[in-house]
Parts: sequence; structure tokens; C-alpha cells
Amino acid sequence: MDFNLSQTEKQVLKFWKKNKIFQKSLEGRSISPKKGKAGKKIKDFVFYEGPPTANGKPGIHHMEARSFKDVICRYKTMQGFRVLRKAGWDTHGLPVELQVEKQLGLKSKKDIEEYGIAAFNQKCKESVWEYKKEWELMTERMGYWVDMKDPYVTYTNEYIESVWNILKRIWDKGLLYQGYRVTPYCPRCGTSLSSHELAQGYKKVKENSVYLKFPIKGLENAFFLVWTTTPWTLSANTALAVGEKIQYAKVEFEGQTLILAQERLSVLGEHYQVLETFTGKELIGKYSEGYIPPFSELYYNDQNLRDKGAWKIYAADFVTTQDGSGIVHIAPSFGTDDYQLSQKYGFPGIFTTVDEQGKMTADLSKSKDTENIVGKFAKSADPLIVENLKERNILFKEEPYEHDYPFCWRCGTPLLYYSKESWFIKMTSLKDKLIENNEKVNWIPETFKEGRFGEWIKDVKDWNLSRERYWGTPLPVWDCPKCKKQICIGSIKELKERSGKKLKDLHRPFIDEVEINCECGGKMKRVKPVIDCWFDSGSMPYAQWHYPFENQEKIDKKEFFPADYIAEGIDQTRGWFYTLLAISTALDLGPAYKNVACTGILLDEKGQKMSKSKGNIVPPMETMEKYGADLVRLYLYTVSQIAEAKIFDFKSLEDLYRRFFMTLWNSVVFFETYTKGMKFTDKVVAGKNPLDKWIISRLNNLTKEVTEKLEQYDAVSAARSLEGFLAEDLSNWYIRRSRKRFQKPASKTELKEAGQTLYYVLINFCKIAAPFTPFISEAVYQRMRSKKDPESVHLSFYPQFEKKLDKKELEEQMAKVKDVATLVLAERAKAKIKVRQPLSLLKIKGEKGSIAKGLLDIVKEEVNVKQIVLAPDLVSAFELDTNITPELKEEGTIREVLRQIQQMRKEAGLKPEDIISIKFKGGDILNSVLSKNAKNAAKEVVAKSFDLKGEKPEKFKLEKTVKVDGEELWLGIKKLNNK
Repeated sequence: MDFNLSQTEKQVLKFWKKNKIFQKSLEGRSISPKKGKAGKKIKDFVFYEGPPTANGKPGIHHMEARSFKDVICRYKTMQGFRVLRKAGWDTHGLPVELQVEKQLGLKSKKDIEEYGIAAFNQKCKESVWEYKKEWELMTERMGYWVDMKDPYVTYTNEYIESVWNILKRIWDKGLLYQGYRVTPYCPRCGTSLSSHELAQGYKKVKENSVYLKFPIKGLENAFFLVWTTTPWTLSANTALAVGEKIQYAKVEFEGQTLILAQERLSVLGEHYQVLETFTGKELIGKYSEGYIPPFSELYYNDQNLRDKGAWKIYAADFVTTQDGSGIVHIAPSFGTDDYQLSQKYGFPGIFTTVDEQGKMTADLSKSKDTENIVGKFAKSADPLIVENLKERNILFKEEPYEHDYPFCWRCGTPLLYYSKESWFIKMTSLKDKLIENNEKVNWIPETFKEGRFGEWIKDVKDWNLSRERYWGTPLPVWDCPKCKKQICIGSIKELKERSGKKLKDLHRPFIDEVEINCECGGKMKRVKPVIDCWFDSGSMPYAQWHYPFENQEKIDKKEFFPADYIAEGIDQTRGWFYTLLAISTALDLGPAYKNVACTGILLDEKGQKMSKSKGNIVPPMETMEKYGADLVRLYLYTVSQIAEAKIFDFKSLEDLYRRFFMTLWNSVVFFETYTKGMKFTDKVVAGKNPLDKWIISRLNNLTKEVTEKLEQYDAVSAARSLEGFLAEDLSNWYIRRSRKRFQKPASKTELKEAGQTLYYVLINFCKIAAPFTPFISEAVYQRMRSKKDPESVHLSFYPQFEKKLDKKELEEQMAKVKDVATLVLAERAKAKIKVRQPLSLLKIKGEKGSIAKGLLDIVKEEVNVKQIVLAPDLVSAFELDTNITPELKEEGTIREVLRQIQQMRKEAGLKPEDIISIKFKGGDILNSVLSKNAKNAAKEVVAKSFDLKGEKPEKFKLEKTVKVDGEELWLGIKKLNNK
């Protein structure tokens, strides 16, 4: 059948647009689909759209997440719910700034400030819409229904004001504070990152780790053997850490005394002598005088620092013997654990030997032979530092080490842990509430609840909120340099009342110019940072409505809070999913969502992650143009479980096209071909044929199965059920076994019953499949619907399971006979007997009457036997008589010839109703057999005559020579006037 899914979808898009089907779907309907009955009150199904950033092109992975959003929203709409779907745009943050820096050729924050913050932010504002059209086109083309005419935009004053209100409420709870911490820091972007941002940028790297000799104070030629993977931090070394319960050994090695963990003695090789062993606790007591750091010229001579506990040994629970030497180098300036250890014991150690650009500072030049290191990027300085240590005989050993290292999730620069003053939200104090709220959420897949996400929040860190950047929501905190008082502003109105100014634009630099009079007489100025753009997106449940300044009922009365459903990529467990829950928990509102689905990453056909650099990106618009959006959507639903990685394989895509879409379309064409002029109704009309009752029962149970799966938000299992029903139950069994009832019905009643059943199944299958494949479902529905039916399949009610249609016993019996038929056909194939060759007898194991006669008749046709007998005493499941009598052989020959003629009719492009005449010529035996059965054979293939070819030359529509029973047979067909 000539069918182009992509072109069909474009026609459907025109229909939707012209008739405003999406807008009509947003109205919601009575929950009761039964006519004459009052429906229940229209209910809202609350959906939140995670905001993408439009300064980058949409990819096929965006199509994946949107497919899993749309299927649930369409399903709930067809159940009668009102499903408002407000689009949103994430417009702030580093992704936008980096794009603009690249466009303008700016290299640093200094360049930005010289260019002008106002001008730079204006460029950022323009940049966020660079690919807006591409996003809208992809969204429309894939059939993702979302309201793009009235989106929420995170850079608007209204949105920012709502975010300020949230921050003020968090401030009032004492959860927003300024603190000095070691945080992950991007030297390229010049800002620190939060722990959830950090989690998105890890990469596996292979670099050298080093073992160093730290001289033990007061002992000659004795050293602590210390291990590190970050030589650049050695310039800020302040202490060493050991495990209190770990066993340590003092050994003699090549004329030197070394101390390291007993379990790590293998790093020395075999030639060493153990002199003494002791625990880490004992080690601390024995060597209380401490050690001399590798760059002792920098700070070691400061007696005040030594008196406060610098360059001593301390116990730490993070020390292990899994790798290294069991003695850890501590630099509080550049390590979170290191900093916390210094706070615990009170020893000093914030030495700034690396600047905010990540470069080694001039301080290092105080140590000899280090001038060439000054000004180098910290990670790049590692080999130079190692070489310096080697020259000074401090380096003991260098070896490769593979480990995970954090990179900036946006610009790709290696991150440094850097001590900075930042603003934090005290999430650690909300840990128990976070866990409690997460318990109320249904995760898809469910393992994420306790696993990927649950483990993450159990180890929650305080949210590093501030960013030393420009294009973002300004942190609404003003402080007084005179009395140090700080206030947090929660609205535009409050800002105006306190400052006398009302700004048209709340961004930097305009907000930086606003001063507030302090009670002490000083002038309060706003602190410089903007906030983490993830806070913007996590605020969308409230800020999309400009809450609480408008639409209070949407949140306060729970009209649009929490969300019933959200869905995004698996990476959002550390992103949007976390920030939504973090903010709603901080506001004491409970979880922000009830059900959350995580989609997996997409890989190319070789199993590699898609990237521009590899050139293996799959462009969504081109893919939909070639294959159709429905095909891509169904593939994404069925290729693997929702959170698993999905290999995007075009061959598999094409296989699915044939299996599902061509099967559905050909089923519709088959129905239309044989029921022209007949009218049917979208309801069950009871018939006697067991095939009709069976397929209706199967459809009914398909409805139940798909509904149950979608109620669990399991779109994958539901979609796979659709595919199985269509290919196996409907096409391969029902239609194939009913073909004779359509093509050569015994009566008009038989055709009417078969036609009514197939109509009912097809139109209801389209309703069940509509959320998954919205285009082809609409196309088929429009071809089949009556004028009384709803205008669109998406405005129809979703089919419901009806107990009266459930024929479980019939389905079980049909499953049994299908299994038997499969086994019998395998037996025929083993015996090399074609299915077209009739056989006389099939015995099936079973009591008389255990299988209905109508089902046995179906098996008779399927396996082509003359008689079936139920025999309880059979040893095996069945017994097939493979003896072929002359009469059976003749019948098989006729069937083979008729198959060849039907194929010729198809090749000639003839319609089922076209009448033909047939000529044949073969060997004497074939000619005799065909002449003898000519009348019945002609009737089978809609022919007026079926004659032996004479000598007179004739013109045929199609002629060919075929092989039948090993003999050549010439066949010619001619189309006659249908009158």
C-alpha cells in the first residue's frame, strides 16, 4: 500500500491547526462518557514543563523527554481531565553568558566589565531567543501539545519578583546565609558551582599521582610517605591526616626511614624491613612535633602558624588504605574535607597560592626554582611542580591513576576546589524533610527513589546559591558597610518603599545602583552575586503564575500544586528534579511533584554518546521529515526501558515502521476495500463467530492493560502491548483468519458482522494508541469516524474496560489452538510439506468438547487439514497424518496455481472487484488437473473463464511462466469489462 507517514502527519497538523484541536482539548470534559448521565466536575491534571534554554538548538534527546511528557498528558486529556500545559523558557545563567562571550570574542570577566555589564546583559537577553523558532517548529512537528503562546520566561520582572519572594521566605527561616567554604569553582567562568551542578560534570581521567617524602621533624633521614593526585595544591599544604584505627609501619628502605600504612607497603616493592608498627592514633602521639612541608619557604617559618597547629598530623575518618599510602596531604584552601578538618581541629591553612583565574600566584616564587610555575594554570602546573620535587629529592614515586574528576558542566574547564565566601541555603538542616518528601513521590523507574535520587539527598550539601556573574536573577540582599546589617528584599513594592526607586529592569547593573538607607545612617548596597540559574527553574511552580502577587489560589488552594506529573532526562536527578524538591521543602509545602519519570540518554547505532564533535548527532527535524514523528516517538517508547540508554538505530526504526505503521494502515485499507458503502457503529454488535468475540475480548483486555500501565506512568510497557496486539492478534491472526469472510462471504450478514467487528476494533485501537502515536491515530480516525463522533480522536474519551466483553475462557482456548497451530506448521515444515498442500487428519490431545468447534474450524484452515479429532489418549500434544493421497495432491496443485494467479492480479494492479479471464498451458498432467477444476478455480480468483491456451495470438494484461510441482506452467490474465 502506498503510504507516507510524514506526509500524512503534515495533513493532520493542518487539521489540528484549522480546527483548534489543541485549544479545545484544554477545556476538559465531563468525566462520564455515557450519554444521558450527568458528568462529574471537571478535574485538573497538573503538569509542569521543565524549561529548556533556547540559545541552543533542540536535539533528538529533547524529543525523547517531550514524547514521555506528551503521552501522559494526552492520555489524561482523553480521560476527561483538563491538562493545562504552560511552556517555559530558562533564560539565565552561564549557558547564555558563554554563548555571548564567544560571539563577542570576550575571554574573561574583566573583558565583560570593560564591554559593559548593561550591554553584555542586553546581548544575553537577545541570545536566549536565537533558536526559539527551531524549538517551536520541532515541538509542533512532533505533535507535543504545549502552550507556547503564553510561556513563563525566567528573565521577566514578574518571574524574578516571585523568585525574590521565595528567597525572602527562606531568609526569614534563617536558611539563607553567607559563609566561607571550599566550593567547586570554575576558573574560566569565574564562579563557584553548587553540588548538584558539580554532579553533572564528572569525567574519567587518567593522570599521574605522586608519592612524596615529607621530612619528620626532629629525625634525621626519616619521612612520612604521602600520596596526592593534585600536586598543584602542595603549595598550600597545612597538615597531614591519618586513620586512627589504621595500622602503620615504620620501615627501613634504601637507607631511609619511611612511615606509611601497613596495607600499602606494596608500593615499596619487596626490599624493605619493618622496624615497628602502630595505629594511627599512636602515630599522632609519637610524632607530635609534626613535619616539614615540601614548600617550606612559603609559610613554614611563621611561628604563629605553627603554634596554632599547622604542619601537624591529625586523625580523619576519610583516610583509607584502598589506594595511596594511607597518609593524606591536607590543603584547606583547596579541599572540602581538608577545610572541614581544619575547622574541626582549629589549625590554620587558608593560603591563597592560586588566584581566581586558576593560576599559580607570585607567592610561590618565594620557594627556589619555582619561578617557571608562577602564572601557570593550576592543572597545567602539575608536571612542572613534580619536576621541581624530583630535583629536590622529595619525589618518591610517580604512577598513572585513573579517577573521576569534575569539569564545568557548561564550559568543560577542569574545576578547582577553592576557598571562597559564598551565599548558601542550609539544605543540610532540611535533610530529614527532603527524605520524608521524597518518600511521597512515585519515581519512574522506582529504583531511583531510594537509589540514584535517594542516595543523593541522604548526602545533601548546603546549596551554594551565589554566582559571581552577570546575567541572572540578582541576589536580593543589601548590606550596610558601616554597621554590617543585612536585609533581604522580597518584592518590587518593598524595594520601592525602602529605596524610593522602581526599576524597569531588575537585572544588573541597574539593581546594583539602588541604595537603601540604613538605620545607622549608612547606605546599604546590594551584594554583588546573582543566583544559581537552577534556582530559577526550581521556582517555576510559583513564579510561572507570578505567585504570590497574583494567582494565590493556584498554590495556596493546591489548584496547580503539586504537579501530578513531570518528566525529563536522567541528568535532572541532580538538576531540576532536585531543585524543585529542595525549594518546595524549604517553603514547607511538601514535594513539588507526585510522579516523576526519568528518560535515558540516547546513543548512536554504535552505542556511542551523541555529540557534535563525533558528528553522530541525529537532527530531529530531518529525522521526522524522513520517517515521521509518530515512528520516532513509538521507537523511543519501545526500544528500551524508560531510564535505560537508547540506541538510535535506523534499521530498527525502519523495522518498526513496517511492523506497526504499515500493518495498521494495511488493516484499514483491507477493511475499506471489502466494506465499501457499508455503515458501521462504534459499539459492539454481538455476533456468533468466535473470532469476532475473541478479538473484541483481546481489545478489551488491551484497553485494561494499557490503562493500568499508564496509570502507573509506565509508557514503555503500554506501548509494547499496543505493538504486540496489532501485529500478532489483529493482523496476523484475526484479519488473516477472517480474510475469506471479507473476500468471499457466505452471506451479506457474515460480511456485515465481520466488517462491524473490524471497524469497532480499528477505531477503538486508534483511541487507545492516540497518546502514543497521535498522528496516524488521528488519520485513521478521520477516515472511519461518523459525523456523530467527536471531532478528533484526541477529543474522544479513552476506551474503558468492560467486564461483559471479557471472554477469558475463549482467549485461553484461542491461545491453546494458536500454540497447536504453530507446532503443526513447524511439523509440516520439517516434513517439507507446503501449507497449501491439504492433509487429511490432525489429532489434538484433549477431551471431546474441550475446544469449541468454531475454534477447531479455525485451526483446520490455519494448518490446512480436512479433519480434526480431539483425542484424550495421545502421548504428544498432537498427531499429524502426512500421507498425501492423489486427491489431496490434486487439490494442493490447484491451490498453488490460484496463489500464482492472485499474485499476478496484484502485480497487474487489479482491484478485488475487477473481473478477468485466464489462459493456461503446462504439461499434460497439469492441463488435465486445471481443466477438470476450471469452474471452481475461476470463481476463486474472480475470473469469467479459465481455459487452456489455444493457437490464436491474444493480448494479455500480464503473462508469466511459473513452476508448479516441478513443472513449468504458462499463465496469462486479461482484464474484462466489469459490466
